[in-house]
Amino acid sequence: QVQLQESGGGSVQAGGSLRLSCAVSSSIYSIDCMGWFRQTPGKEREGVSTIARRRGSTSYADSVKGRFTIAQDNTKRTLYLQMNSLKPEDTAMYYCAARVSALTCALAASDYNYWGQGTQVTVSS
Repeated sequence: QVQLQESGGGSVQAGGSLRLSCAVSSSIYSIDCMGWFRQTPGKEREGVSTIARRRGSTSYADSVKGRFTIAQDNTKRTLYLQMNSLKPEDTAMYYCAARVSALTCALAASDYNYWGQGTQVTVSS
């Protein structure tokens, strides 16, 4: 069983930065992909960024390319999302997710097996 815990959310003004962290409190050996997703009320959960744990390859939603950076520290079993140049439309609950038995790490929320409880990010104009 993989357990995930996000932290680092908060409120910032547009143009500001935040760094989200996701701690994995279990072995990461079985995890092939990790990612960040976000959701606002009444909308489906959308993929923000993913990383292939062993290869290190990354993917990003078009809306965050050039502003967000995903990173991992396997020794600390922690996933990060550095968010710069934040915009009001980035306001959402952000979730960390993990996927096992995967060949690719797409931005599809339905592909992921384990989820954290989320951390709120609010960007004011």
